[in-house]
Amino acid sequence: MDTPTLPAGSDIAALRRRLRQAAIAAREALPAEARAERSGRIEDHLESLLKTLTPRTLAFCWPWRGEVDLVAWVERWLAADSLRQAALPEVTAPEQPMGFRRWQPGDTMETDHHGIPVPAHGERVEPDVILVPLNAFDTAGYRLGYGGGYFDRTLAALDPAPLCIGVAFELARTETTHPQPHDQPMDWIVTEAGSFRARPDLSD
Repeated sequence: MDTPTLPAGSDIAALRRRLRQAAIAAREALPAEARAERSGRIEDHLESLLKTLTPRTLAFCWPWRGEVDLVAWVERWLAADSLRQAALPEVTAPEQPMGFRRWQPGDTMETDHHGIPVPAHGERVEPDVILVPLNAFDTAGYRLGYGGGYFDRTLAALDPAPLCIGVAFELARTETTHPQPHDQPMDWIVTEAGSFRARPDLSD
C-alpha cells in the first residue's frame, strides 16, 4: 500500500485518517479465495511463533471489517493444551483502558460499548500475549487502529506489559504510520509473509 507524501504543515491526523481508510478499503476488497489462502499462512506463522513464546493466556480480537479471522485457529490452539486460556478485550467506557475476559468456544456472547462481541460471563484475566489487529503498520511496529486509542491506553496501563503480536495481511504494510508520542509499538508483526520482530530492543 502506498504511503501518502507528507507535505510541509500538513494535518497529521487527517493524513493518518486517509491512510486508515485506504487500508480498510483494500482489506475489505480482498477476494474470498485470496483471503482464505493468506489467512492460512498467517495461522501457520502464528503457530510457529507461539511455540517459541509459549503463552498460557492469549488475547485476540473478534474480527471486524475484514480483519484476519482467528476464531477457529484460537479454538484449535486451546484444544491442543488444557492449561491454555484465551481472552477477548472489552471496552467498558470511552477513553479508558480495556479489560480482558476469558473466552471459551460456545460461550454466550454479549456486545461491549462499541458493539463488539465479548463473553457474557467470562472472568477477567490478564493475558501474557495479545494478538492485535492492524489496519496499517510499519516496520518499526507502529500501527493504525480505528482512532479510538483503546489499545494504546491499555498497553500503557498494563504492568508488566504483555507481548503484542500485530496481525494483518501484507497489504496493510506501509512505509510509516506517522506515529504519535502516545502510540505503543508492537513487539512482533505476523502476516502471510512471515513473522517479524518489530522492536529492536527484544532480546534473543
